[in-house]
Amino acid sequence: MKQSPNMRDLEFMLRSSRIVAGGFLGTDGRSLEEIIDADMVSLAHLGYTVAQVADRMQQLTVLAIPELGNSVAVGDHLTVTSQDYMGRIICPWPHPMSLAKRITDARRTGTDESICWTDLSIHMIAEHNFFEGKGSAFRIEPGKLVNLIF
Repeated sequence: MKQSPNMRDLEFMLRSSRIVAGGFLGTDGRSLEEIIDADMVSLAHLGYTVAQVADRMQQLTVLAIPELGNSVAVGDHLTVTSQDYMGRIICPWPHPMSLAKRITDARRTGTDESICWTDLSIHMIAEHNFFEGKGSAFRIEPGKLVNLIF
């Protein structure tokens, strides 16, 4: 299927490293639409929506912020840690959105399982259904994320 000029421009921006080193699509050879579609199918099979996932990620980030740099227990199976970095990062989609440069790490207690995300990751999942491309620095596999945070 032929991409619209707007989608083509957006995909070019996501593949470039103008906003983030390595780009948001990483080494993924699929089109932006294919990446989003595949992730939405995975999420649907798991029985979750992007809103539920992004809300849970935001809740965990908010729990970690007051203890900046220190782990916070969430129930008996999860710890979260948040780190702030100077500055803000803009959303690559064509709308005015900038977010704090913050990384949240969620870990399953007693295992090596962990996932980290940024405030921008939460926004892109909630607003654009975008978990980033394979090989990007902050690619989040929907199945792994759901299994860890819920």
